[in-house]
Amino acid sequence: YFGTSISTGSNSFREVVVKVERPTYNKPFLGGFRNVSTGVEFHNAGSQTKPKKRPDKGIQLFCRGTQTVVEKNMRQQTRNTTSTQMTKTGLYVSNMTDKLITPGKYFTAEEYHKRRVEAVIVIQKYFRRWHAAYLVQNLKEQRRLRLAREAQEELQKKWEKEEKLRREYEKKLNPKTREDFELLYHDLELWMQEETERINRTLTGGKRKAALYALLEEETELIACIGMHKLSANLENQQKAILHFLGKCAQPRRWKAFDGKITEMDTQNSLRGKELLEIYRSINTKDIPKDERISVLLTLKWTVKEHECKLTQEIVALIDREIDLISREVKECNLEGLRKRICTLFLQYIKTPEFNPQVAGLIKVPQDPLTLYKNVYFCHSCEKYLPPSEFPIPASSHTIGRCRSCYQLDNEARKRETYFKYRLILENLRKSEVDYQDDSKIVFLVQLPDMQYLIESIWNCQSALSACSDLYELVMVRWDKQHEWSPWNTILLTKEEADAHLKLCDLQKTYEAPFIYRIEQKHIRAKNYFARIPAMSSFLHRNNNQSNAN
Repeated sequence: YFGTSISTGSNSFREVVVKVERPTYNKPFLGGFRNVSTGVEFHNAGSQTKPKKRPDKGIQLFCRGTQTVVEKNMRQQTRNTTSTQMTKTGLYVSNMTDKLITPGKYFTAEEYHKRRVEAVIVIQKYFRRWHAAYLVQNLKEQRRLRLAREAQEELQKKWEKEEKLRREYEKKLNPKTREDFELLYHDLELWMQEETERINRTLTGGKRKAALYALLEEETELIACIGMHKLSANLENQQKAILHFLGKCAQPRRWKAFDGKITEMDTQNSLRGKELLEIYRSINTKDIPKDERISVLLTLKWTVKEHECKLTQEIVALIDREIDLISREVKECNLEGLRKRICTLFLQYIKTPEFNPQVAGLIKVPQDPLTLYKNVYFCHSCEKYLPPSEFPIPASSHTIGRCRSCYQLDNEARKRETYFKYRLILENLRKSEVDYQDDSKIVFLVQLPDMQYLIESIWNCQSALSACSDLYELVMVRWDKQHEWSPWNTILLTKEEADAHLKLCDLQKTYEAPFIYRIEQKHIRAKNYFARIPAMSSFLHRNNNQSNAN
């Protein structure tokens, strides 16, 4: 609304309220003109009133323009004028090239359509024959490929089994790791049990005691032989660990560029680590000429003399002593102890962050000894203070207990059990659970003793379907793949059975009721055992609440 004033007479005005309605639509452009001098544009106005609305009839109407077809008749004349002529009086036209056409048999529309149907049937017969031959050929090809694939899988399984036996035999023949020595002690225990049973079954009295005594002596010799192998393996593994550690110190900085390429850059610290690694390898090299040995020792001497401390002074003194002994033609075997001392002190020099800054982020022992008191536990068996990583804590344990070394020593002396197969099953289970990406946690709380109890006591070391007892072929998977893995939501199967089980959508329709009942009973046993564990009880209550909610 706008107010305006109008004049009603001499010196008198009256205010009038003018109502202006804003249009709700865009006014069409009807043309106009523009003032050349001022540049102002003027548009032609159509009307200021609202357009008249059509009454709403309740149905939707559409308008469409129509156009009548325009027809045009036009006469045409051929380009060539031709004519025909028949025989008449005074004109003879030859009929030698004429053809006599006689009408054929007339057939009705019904006969025509019948003939068409018969032709269609013939075409269908030939097509169906070709299609059947095509399908049979495809089935034969699929069968051939399936048989070839199955034969290849059988060969692959056979090769893997032979390779597994070969690796296991190689591990027993040349043991290197802790698992290899576990297998050796386990086989020794099995052999002892068999021999003891044979002696008790075949001999009596004094012969039995003599045979048991001889068996004990033989067991003692075998244990001593295994101990010697373990010492040599520990020395070799220790040397490999040292070289691996020094290799980490000498690695350059790496980062991934935007195009996916890896870029490497040698820093001052990495170059220092690479120099110390080369010197350490040269110091440990055996059977080299005396001149090269003296050159290596002098290089080491000038390297450590860059820093003055008690450690470097001791290294320099040992280097001077070895050079003096070499100049006196002392035998190599008499210098081994001195060279080991030099290597040990130089390794201590390398592990010092003041002399090798790259090692600061790799050493496990903190530089501040006060930080050790915050995360150290006491082993009551060996009476040592160790970090928590040295204590195998089962899920059913309430205390810290003994360290790994004490457990291993007790196992070698008493039970001689091997956890290698259970460790493989647990590692495969954890990898498969990580692939689900549903934040499963229970599988990482289960330790090797818990897995051993679950396989031996609950599942009897055999597949639930085929009763296969080869632990190398068995894996643990989820019983219901919609929920995370737990001891009460698992099943022990072979690898092929596990792949087929995970593809199932409805377990109730696939498996029979007695089999499902037997699996549920095993789940109840596992639930009763792991319910006593404080770490598992919270997950158990959560699963029960979810089941009740469902």
